[in-house]
Amino acid sequence: MVTSFSWLTVLWAVPMLGAAAVMLLPATARGLVKWVSLVVSLVVLAVTAVVAIGFDPSGEQYQFVESYRWIPSFGTGYILGVDGIALALVVLTAVLVPLLIVAGWNDARDRQSWGGRSTHIYFALTLAVEGMVLISLVSLDILLFYVFFEAMLIPMYFLIGGFGGEDRSRAAVKFLLYNLFGGLIMLAAVVGLYVATSGSDAFAAGTFDFRQIVAAVADGSFAVNPMVMHLLFGGFMFAFAVKAPLWPLHRWLPDSAVQATPASAVLMMAIMDKVGTFGMLRYCLPLFPDSAALFSPLIITLAVIGIIYGAVVAIGQIDVMRMIAYTSISHFGFIILGIFVMTSQGQAGSTLYMVNHGISTAALFLIAGFLVSRRGTRLISAYGGVQKIAPVLAGTFLVAGLATLALPGLAPFISEFLVLIGTFTRYPVFGVVAAGALVLSAIYVLWMYQRMMTGPLPHDLADGSSRMRDLAPRELVVVAPLIALLLVLGFYPKPALDVIDPAVAHTLTTIEQTDPAPRIAEGPVR
Repeated sequence: MVTSFSWLTVLWAVPMLGAAAVMLLPATARGLVKWVSLVVSLVVLAVTAVVAIGFDPSGEQYQFVESYRWIPSFGTGYILGVDGIALALVVLTAVLVPLLIVAGWNDARDRQSWGGRSTHIYFALTLAVEGMVLISLVSLDILLFYVFFEAMLIPMYFLIGGFGGEDRSRAAVKFLLYNLFGGLIMLAAVVGLYVATSGSDAFAAGTFDFRQIVAAVADGSFAVNPMVMHLLFGGFMFAFAVKAPLWPLHRWLPDSAVQATPASAVLMMAIMDKVGTFGMLRYCLPLFPDSAALFSPLIITLAVIGIIYGAVVAIGQIDVMRMIAYTSISHFGFIILGIFVMTSQGQAGSTLYMVNHGISTAALFLIAGFLVSRRGTRLISAYGGVQKIAPVLAGTFLVAGLATLALPGLAPFISEFLVLIGTFTRYPVFGVVAAGALVLSAIYVLWMYQRMMTGPLPHDLADGSSRMRDLAPRELVVVAPLIALLLVLGFYPKPALDVIDPAVAHTLTTIEQTDPAPRIAEGPVR
């Protein structure tokens, strides 16, 4: 639907303006900076609630549409709109950012390299990432999407390089180079797509309007040499595969996640990286349906390798934060697998998985971060018996870990189950191999919990020379909503799926894909 009020502009502009306002506050107003940032993120959450309540799952595909001329000579406009898939990720972003601000409340203290304004810069960068992710999710103009798809790398680079661990500079440069190279390849594809539209009779002139191009592709009026479309698909897919990331383009993620602060790492893995998988579903499939169908077996193979690889490597980690980072590589493999099996169950499961992975990863990574801040080390071997002296911390850590291994009753189970069902119906062998990761995930989660939370206490904790406190009230404010969401979506995912399913059905219709018919084995009747 088209509304008279520009809700989607407000949605992304509030955090961007909030970031600017935070930077204008006096250098001594560090406490005020934190509260202003939190209030801004809560305003974004309130605007998101308005959009979510006003969204009609049975209505038009894109709602709250805004369309204005931007650079007419380039065929690009300021076009915003939200469908069920984008709405799910918008809600995830708006829910997580306030929790990350509270979780990172003290992450910027004692930083001298920012001229006394480290707190201002830290929270301004966090809000800037939120704003850029939101406009990327609601953009319906390909050039507009690309601009912010690339721009969000800059604040994240400074969050990693300015506020991370000892090896933060190398991790930040690695993060930036990988993603900039992917973006450069995508830029060539974006320009190529514009040139292709300008030379087509389907358009009066070249255009970046996503809806116009998809409509022309769907009705066959936009006819381009198949090899050209394959190359354009490869450009988009490569950039999204780097950001997601898809094996073997994942090498930047573990270092970045470990060196960033826990809140910034979650901002990157649970929110920003979802733009990559969202881009695969939003752009790669409807714009290049034939290419997506042709290359889907290759992409599915890489996704399944990533699922197994991430789980196996996670088992061998001695660093708890690096272990959790590798589990995310495995989970991204599940998301990409569900997208490219091109079934309704697979794509609905992938979209829901993006949401559930964001929640479960946020819970596990932040709780692990709280634990590391107490002990001062990321080594799993340095822990033991934590449940005896910090039972709430240990209990919430267990729930978050069980969610990561997709225990029934917790949110990721539903999405992982849907992805596997959707895979089995079209690629049963890949489904069997991917299901094997469930056993591997049980190994790395339960073994980690056993080593860190059970058994005897380390000597310094047992003799009282060191102390470990349980979760503080501020930390409970962060953890409790995440655990509650894991439970609620685990038992009642219907509200989310009611929004996601119509958008997935429209995508499958656009790319002319249908669910495989059930296969019933024939045999004698007894």
